Amino acid sequence: MDPVRRPRAGRRGAARGRFAGAVLLAALLCGALPGAAQAEALPPLVLPDPATPPPMAVLLPVPEARIMAAVATLDDLAQDILTRTGIPGLAIAVVHDGRTLYARGFGARVVGQPERVDPDTVFLLASVSKPVGATVVATQVDAGLVRWDSPIRDALPTFDLGEGWISEHVTIGDLYAHRSGLPDHAGDDLEDIGFDRATVLDRLALLPKGAFRTDYAYTNFGLTAAAEAVATAAGMDWASLSETALYGPLGMADTSSRHADYMARANRASSHVATAEGYAVADTRQPDAQSPAGGVSSSARDMARWMAMVLGRGMSGQGRLISEEALLPAITAQVLRGAQMDVSARPGAYGFGFNVDTRPSGRVSLSHSGAFALGASTSLAMLPDLGLGIVVLTNAPPTGAAEAITASFLDRAELGADSRDWLATYAPFMAPLSAPVGDLVGAAPPADPAPAGPDDRYVGTYDNSYFGPVSVAVSGGCLVLRLGPQRRELPLQHWDGDTFVAHPVTENQPAGSVSRVEFLQATPGAAKALRIEHLDGDGLGLFQRGT
Repeated sequence: MDPVRRPRAGRRGAARGRFAGAVLLAALLCGALPGAAQAEALPPLVLPDPATPPPMAVLLPVPEARIMAAVATLDDLAQDILTRTGIPGLAIAVVHDGRTLYARGFGARVVGQPERVDPDTVFLLASVSKPVGATVVATQVDAGLVRWDSPIRDALPTFDLGEGWISEHVTIGDLYAHRSGLPDHAGDDLEDIGFDRATVLDRLALLPKGAFRTDYAYTNFGLTAAAEAVATAAGMDWASLSETALYGPLGMADTSSRHADYMARANRASSHVATAEGYAVADTRQPDAQSPAGGVSSSARDMARWMAMVLGRGMSGQGRLISEEALLPAITAQVLRGAQMDVSARPGAYGFGFNVDTRPSGRVSLSHSGAFALGASTSLAMLPDLGLGIVVLTNAPPTGAAEAITASFLDRAELGADSRDWLATYAPFMAPLSAPVGDLVGAAPPADPAPAGPDDRYVGTYDNSYFGPVSVAVSGGCLVLRLGPQRRELPLQHWDGDTFVAHPVTENQPAGSVSRVEFLQATPGAAKALRIEHLDGDGLGLFQRGT
């Protein structure tokens, strides 16, 4: 994982980094945790041909029969995961040497409805959108419109990270490798309260920064800024570019980077959230603002076509789509993802939109996971040495189901057996991603709270350069907080004195979250400021009363 950091108020903290979680998932997928059980019936050691260049040598050969045997276990594995997790549905596809070996759906597209998942059912990909989008960028590198090391300002002259030299020199690759200095999940809080892509990108300059090209911090909107620059250079919007450059040529007819297309599909897996009564349809996550980073929707069959192209180094059944020279930087290590968990652990790296890791066998793996607390979890992994790839798509929040199937399959393909119970391994790491957040979650209200002041002590407009103005008003007889461009209302409940609580429900504040709202310098007259806990993850949650 990333080096130890101060937990971010109102967000996920270190465990919640939305795929900084991918850092942990990839480490687990590659067996980086100590103590993995040894697989049974390992084959005799066969040394590689001395003529093979050392960097390509792998000491664990995999016969074709073992891969086919692993594929044959997927039906039972999928059913077992559905039973153990209770998630509504999932789809799996496997490719090997350029062809789809397996594509199948399991469970329900919509909980309580008869329609079943099949290989063409469309799911939200969440952060698996990142490697897909990286290959869109590679098509434009190949076309000569951009380079991976093109400065963002070549296409977006006003792009600003808050420091002149860095703003001039930050490149497409820097942002796709999460090494721009932006903080973890920069801008996600603005998206949560309704701001569009342009506004989020414009306000990135106001965030605190880490070290340029030194610190790895996973950012949806940093990567989105890079994609926006590529689309601008190509003369079209990102969704149209993706369709024209990638989805159309690969025959990915069920894939789109527009949320409206996903919602309009007849064969669509609804997103679900967990409730006390079981899973319920949500369909509330609208990721267009960060589409290059999290807004793709696709099917298992379409993703199989895409994996075959990546494993083919840019070749598809229709011919060469991307040159190896344009694709290689994306799928090779560009930055370490942080400190190793132990001296014996293999380091984890990130390319441009791909996790790049080394498995216990010595094979390089390309992987990514994606998750929406509002109802999607996905995982893919590819072993270029074997020409083998698997993708798992689910329509529920992250439980470890997608990653467990991916990890078990790779173990079975390489070793002939699971090295551990992968669902039991992943589940505790995934649970915090959908858990309520806030310092007061689970806390009992004070038994004898100090009384609140009169409403006019709190009512008014409070300003903040990053989040913009918020207002406090009386509505329906109670105080409400109005946030964002649509002035979304959050009722305020009194807690103690001049402290109230709100209960936001967003991608980064799952149901049950509690946000402390503190009015400051409120005695004896009107409050001069307020601090909103769930907007204070980067220390920017203080709002000053307008004059």
